[in-house]
Amino acid sequence: MRKLFHLWLHPFSRKVRIVLAEKNLQFDEQIEKIWERRTEFLAMNPAGDVPVLIEPDGTKLANSQVICEYLEEVYPEKNLLGSDPIQRAETRRLVGWFDVKFNREVSDNLLGEKLMKPMLKLGEPHGPSIRAGNANIHYHLDYIGFLTEKRKWLAGDNFSLADIAAASHLSAIDYIGDVPWAEHKSAQDWYARVKSRPSFKPLLQDRVPGFKPVEHYEDVDF
Repeated sequence: MRKLFHLWLHPFSRKVRIVLAEKNLQFDEQIEKIWERRTEFLAMNPAGDVPVLIEPDGTKLANSQVICEYLEEVYPEKNLLGSDPIQRAETRRLVGWFDVKFNREVSDNLLGEKLMKPMLKLGEPHGPSIRAGNANIHYHLDYIGFLTEKRKWLAGDNFSLADIAAASHLSAIDYIGDVPWAEHKSAQDWYARVKSRPSFKPLLQDRVPGFKPVEHYEDVDF
């Protein structure tokens, strides 16, 4: 059985979990508290971060995008990148948008300050960073609305890794109640469609010890 090492609300781990589920690949999950710096885990991934996937044949893979590209090549029956080079380029562009730009401007400022700092007892959350995250998220939600006004999904007519990357970040932030959905109806409608997919259900059942999600977190019709 393949095994995925991941962490609660970690957007990059969530991305891999959704891809595995979309491709109907069975896997066991193990929470890896990366701050403990376990010797066994560092031997698998010297970078010391999650996700890490171990395939049934023992192949070890790290880095969410590396894992997702590998899964696309080895299990191509469910295509999540696109059927032609232009479509795949657009999907990869948007994955980069959310995994780099959104992560830096929003996820790090909100999840990092409001969840990880208290969990790891690293001091008080940094107010300016939180304010920046709360301001920046509007721009990204507007962009999702702009894309879905022209397309069925973010990268085109088909559900893709772009939707998975975006929803992985937003779902983690939605857990702490910091997504202003009421001000971004188009983005909310898109997220409701993603949220209703069977591959997404396990994420909605995640619970971080000591931190309860907002009431609407599991509600598909929020």
